[in-house]
Amino acid sequence: MKLTHVDWMIMLLYFVFVLGIGFALKRYMKTSKDFFQAGRSLPAWICGLAFISANLGAQEVIGMGASGAKYGLATAQFYGLGAIPAMIFVGIFMMPFYYGSKARSVPEFLRLRFDEKTRALNACSFAVMTVFSSGISMYAMARLIQALHIFDGLFFALGWPQGWIFTFSIVLSAIIVLLYIFLGGLTSAIYNEVLQFFLIVAGFLPLVLLGLKNIGGWEGMKAAVSNVDPRMAHEWHGMMHASTNTLGVDIIGLGMGLGFVLGAGYWCTDFLVIQTAMASDNMESARKVPLIAAVPKMLFPFLVIVPGLIAIGLPTPHTTTTVTERNGVIIHETTVVSQTASEGQGLIPAKVNPVTGKVMYDASGKPLLDYDMATPNMLLHYFPTGILGLGLTALMASFMSGMAGNVTAFNTVFTYDLYQSYIHKNASDKHYLAVGRWATVGGILLSIGTAFAAIAFNNIMDTLQLVFSFVNAPLFATFLLGMFWKRTTGHGAFTGLVAGTLAAVLHHGLTLPAEAHAGIHGGWITVLHYYPSDMAQNFYGAIVAFSVNFILAMVVSLFTKPKPDSELVGLVKSLTKMPSHAHLPWWKRPEALGVAVLLGAIALNIFFA
Repeated sequence: MKLTHVDWMIMLLYFVFVLGIGFALKRYMKTSKDFFQAGRSLPAWICGLAFISANLGAQEVIGMGASGAKYGLATAQFYGLGAIPAMIFVGIFMMPFYYGSKARSVPEFLRLRFDEKTRALNACSFAVMTVFSSGISMYAMARLIQALHIFDGLFFALGWPQGWIFTFSIVLSAIIVLLYIFLGGLTSAIYNEVLQFFLIVAGFLPLVLLGLKNIGGWEGMKAAVSNVDPRMAHEWHGMMHASTNTLGVDIIGLGMGLGFVLGAGYWCTDFLVIQTAMASDNMESARKVPLIAAVPKMLFPFLVIVPGLIAIGLPTPHTTTTVTERNGVIIHETTVVSQTASEGQGLIPAKVNPVTGKVMYDASGKPLLDYDMATPNMLLHYFPTGILGLGLTALMASFMSGMAGNVTAFNTVFTYDLYQSYIHKNASDKHYLAVGRWATVGGILLSIGTAFAAIAFNNIMDTLQLVFSFVNAPLFATFLLGMFWKRTTGHGAFTGLVAGTLAAVLHHGLTLPAEAHAGIHGGWITVLHYYPSDMAQNFYGAIVAFSVNFILAMVVSLFTKPKPDSELVGLVKSLTKMPSHAHLPWWKRPEALGVAVLLGAIALNIFFA
């Protein structure tokens, strides 16, 4: 792959704009509220696009393409079921509590509803999760740069080892994100996420259209993936039993584990996305933000999942020799294909350890497929000069988006919920602003370390769902009980969170996906059960974490003293008057928008099924 001056110019312009936004906003960052909360002054449509774009990091653009290649058409239902209902729920029911409480973060909301120890536990677990998520985005960007050999010429000219490219790429992406967050805070992240949203659409829509035309349209794509594994062409009807889909998940794991626990646990409690809605200028806007974001979310499976399906369905390249005769001379022409390409499937290569440079194998001795390369290889396969630069810029924009969202969430939680609460309670606002900026530096450095942990997985979506099963799944049980049962106590919430998280960890230590090595994939205690896939293990781990938390929190709450009703107004549904939008026409109210989004999602699923 050779990038021309046009491709380099497109990428350079993107980085100039990204950093320029940070420098332009620096003079407006006068208080900690400006830096951490964007002054709570942004319109709903800006926050709505940022809400969806904060989620369009590596886990979406690369991870969903990888999941499409690994699990087939069921990934589209996975995508919608895990997002749309939860986005409607958080907009209609949960945002009034978040925004109305004036809490600056999700952990601070937990302090208001429960107590200080519950806040501290969630702040620590969330900080760890954001560092891992940001690190995964760094890893994905470094893998892309390394696989496309973007810096090979530079390293050769300088006499540096090629093995350093992976680390160099991680550090480079970290510095760029650090600069614009350090300068412009959450506002800079939000405006850049809006820019990144439009770049992703512009970069991936042509890719999907070209790929479908080449493979024979929708039916041609389904036929191609059926040749790889017949289960990959199954949609809803293949999700009833674990044996009829490549996810290895039955309807219970999909509905309860993904649709209810992981889906709602992420969209309803993850401060990464909640912070963008809380930056809105009023309550009405805050409620509309997730609903506005749900509209493009319904259409994004077409952009991010289809490239993976096409990539796995194309012919696998092999070394070939052709024999021709010219003027009586027999000529043998050999086209050499690399080991990683020939041991792969379609455009999906065998996975190579980026540090050692060797092909990685599973427990049965078969090469691991590097599903994370599905979308990047599609770009190389179909895009010519100029358009290739746009596609690569769209990929990098998704990585920057994921990193920035996680880093801004990290610095807010660290400053408000850890530093201000337990280290320096009565400092000046200027002091907290400085702490937030340096927390950004610390979060970036920690993320660099976690980027190397992602090497062990061949699908970063598997990695992220594992982290979410530890953190978001038990937390969602705490939020449900806290918002809808006033009898829930701080002791019950804290005990349930600890027990739910430990249950998820124990489940991981006692189970293992088929053909995986014991260790980071699970089975590090012993193996009592094998799951068909990493995703199946994650879904059931989430169910275990949620159930243990929910039951234990209820039991402990019944034996401990709850807060008086007067302290729970605005925090519990039965004691809180929901905001009225009677002054608006019915079609402009959040509830009407929520119903329209739900009907649209159902119609799209029926169409594609």
